[in-house]
Amino acid sequence: MRGRFEVLRPVGAIVLAAVFFFPVYRLVTGMLKPAGEIQSSPLGPLTGANLRAVLGREDGLYWSALLNSIQITVFSVVLLTLLSAMLAHYLVRSKARWTKPAMLMLLSGLMIPPAVILQPITQVLGAFGLMNSVAGVVCSNVGYYLPFGVFVFAGFIRTVPVEMEEAASIDGASRFRLFWQVVFPTLRPAAASVLIFLGVWVWNDFLSPLIILGPEAGTTVTVGVYRSVGEYSTNFGTLYAFSFLASLPVLLFFVALQKQFVAGLTAGAVK
Repeated sequence: MRGRFEVLRPVGAIVLAAVFFFPVYRLVTGMLKPAGEIQSSPLGPLTGANLRAVLGREDGLYWSALLNSIQITVFSVVLLTLLSAMLAHYLVRSKARWTKPAMLMLLSGLMIPPAVILQPITQVLGAFGLMNSVAGVVCSNVGYYLPFGVFVFAGFIRTVPVEMEEAASIDGASRFRLFWQVVFPTLRPAAASVLIFLGVWVWNDFLSPLIILGPEAGTTVTVGVYRSVGEYSTNFGTLYAFSFLASLPVLLFFVALQKQFVAGLTAGAVK
């Protein structure tokens, strides 16, 4: 029985890999073919006309969307990483009675879909004059994804020996210096996991930029894919090309932090 399983395991892995790879194959071949030959001639000659059409649009849709996506993702992820790490450290190390209810309240925010609270978010942002701005989208992301960052960092901080902090405190380190020079360097694997997860989620977010950013302040790459679709006809070659270019930066970001991401997932499994 075990011998059969050993034979079937690589076959199942190949089949599963083919299932996940097929959409990528369709995306790459679709963007490298004329629109009329995507379905009729899947093995025909390849061309880069679709990529040139997207990159050379007169309205500069892709480049403006890319700039907005980079700004929103970078500011959101950096603020989320710093704030969630500090808040998680305080909640884990504090002996106050209200810290556990506060942690539960934060984690309960993970169960609320973003679409449910989008209307009150727009009302709050409108009251502060942050609608139709990159800052408004960043504030929305920070408020919604903060519980996830706190959850990841809190689990990792519990595995860090508290004696390290006590020794630094005895040596005269302030709480600010203790966190940034003693605690935060040990949180690099968890920080990498938070950066990748939240970076991908923020980059791929569609609804919040569509509503909060609005057409007046530009667009993001995900909303740009939506706006590149014509009302009566669609060039699927350029649509595939836009989708590929929209996913390429976050793919490179994941590859760059892959080792730290795996270390963050396995940290604390063997203590």
